[in-house]
Amino acid sequence: MSRTLLVRLAAISIASLGAWIAYTQNPQTAPQLKLNKITDDLYEIEGDGGNVAVYLTDEGVIVIDDKFERDYADITAKIRSLTNKPVKYVLNTHQHGDHTGGNAKMQADSAEIIAHKNARTNMVAGKMPGVPRVSFSDETEVFLGGKEVRARHFGRGHTNGDAVIYFPAARTIHTGDLYTVGQSSAPVTVAPFIDYSASGSAVEWTRTLDGILNSGWDFDIVIPGHGPIMKKADLVQYRQNFEKMQTRVRTLVREGKSKDDVAKVLTEEFGWSTAPNALGSRSIEPMMAEMKR
Repeated sequence: MSRTLLVRLAAISIASLGAWIAYTQNPQTAPQLKLNKITDDLYEIEGDGGNVAVYLTDEGVIVIDDKFERDYADITAKIRSLTNKPVKYVLNTHQHGDHTGGNAKMQADSAEIIAHKNARTNMVAGKMPGVPRVSFSDETEVFLGGKEVRARHFGRGHTNGDAVIYFPAARTIHTGDLYTVGQSSAPVTVAPFIDYSASGSAVEWTRTLDGILNSGWDFDIVIPGHGPIMKKADLVQYRQNFEKMQTRVRTLVREGKSKDDVAKVLTEEFGWSTAPNALGSRSIEPMMAEMKR
């Protein structure tokens, strides 16, 4: 890659990071959250930031992600409506503040935060609150009250520190922002945000999804990073659509098309929102640079 392209990609990544930090640290008043039941011991909290999973055991609660700091009280109240047991562990799917914003308060309540080592490194670099004391490289397991939760890093995609969480007994996974969906009554996948400031990758994203689907994990239910609860077939379709998008963009780049040309195709053929404030639109130029390599 040329020096000019490296400098340009780095500048775009820094701008993307600034936009993401502004978005995830927005201090607006938190909206009401919604508690959804998946099984008798597994629940999901939807709304505002990233989706939260709540796994109940006789010895305590395992939580996946904790939204913004402003959501802490509502999340805690919803957990208390289910059990009087304390939150023992919080597993972060990645470092973004709409998934880790409650970490510091969870730590103050004696919960142990766990994340992939790259997510932890990203949090330290960004001087974010609630940095995990425990991290892992490839895979880890949490055992509590006779129940098991697995966390595994399958590769780069949304960031370089994405972790997918597996609840074997519930046949459910939580993908974090490796998979997100819209909020309409007929949910559609939304434009992925490839966080190049955290070494995300559009090229490697499909390989990461393949790792999940070929992992041997037996699951039917998918909790996406944002949006309603989905099925495994929806994740398979998302992976197929992502590959089509990769191929289309790579062809356009090799034909020398402009960013505006690519944005038009992404909007018309793949339903991306390319408005200036849309997170997906911030991925277009660095994605084009990545596709040249």
